[in-house]
Amino acid sequence: MCGRFTQYRTVDEYAKALQLGLLEGDWSNHPLERYNVAPQSRVMVLHQNEHGTHALPVRWGYAPHWVDGKRPAATCARIETASTSRFWGAIWKKGRVIVPSDGWYEWKKHPTDKKLKQPYLIRLKSKEPMFFAAIADLPSTAHEDGGFAMITAASDVRMVDIHDRRPVVLRPDVAREWLEHGLLPELAEDLARHHETPVTEFEWFPVGKAVGNVNNHGVELTQEISNPLL
Repeated sequence: MCGRFTQYRTVDEYAKALQLGLLEGDWSNHPLERYNVAPQSRVMVLHQNEHGTHALPVRWGYAPHWVDGKRPAATCARIETASTSRFWGAIWKKGRVIVPSDGWYEWKKHPTDKKLKQPYLIRLKSKEPMFFAAIADLPSTAHEDGGFAMITAASDVRMVDIHDRRPVVLRPDVAREWLEHGLLPELAEDLARHHETPVTEFEWFPVGKAVGNVNNHGVELTQEISNPLL
């Protein structure tokens, strides 16, 4: 489902991997160095409008204004219902963004002991950046957070033993199309449903349980461990 992920390169590196030109927005070439991005934190996302492509920080979590605190902000939107749900309706049509990343974490449950969970890091075998499809309510001023949610799909049979859901990861060419200003909503749905990166291009391995604490941020969180719980 993607409850935590990494985003540690520079925005420029992500833009080059997407084959984008110079980005508009307030950002720098300093590495983001985030190895444990958690919900409700501000995350750098890429968005495109009639004025070009922008990199901007947006809060991870979204709820439409009419919910009025009756349910918590959602961090993920299921591709099966995102395009038709009233909850996502406003931002599905005009709020497509890409969340650049280097990997995400999932917790594998023990088959009999529900208290035991082993965190895994999932990344591309190529070690290249990956691009999560997401939808967002973008901030209109620098003092607003806005909010975004990842698009998720059912896991492939080869990854389902880690988790039954996974974020929709788009190849660079598909991610550029997802960002296109004016892309019809039905075409965006087709991209997310049928053009995600296949599971065969990913690898995963166990990491230490320290990633479960949002106060831990170091690169050591991404290191494979040799004695997993399961």
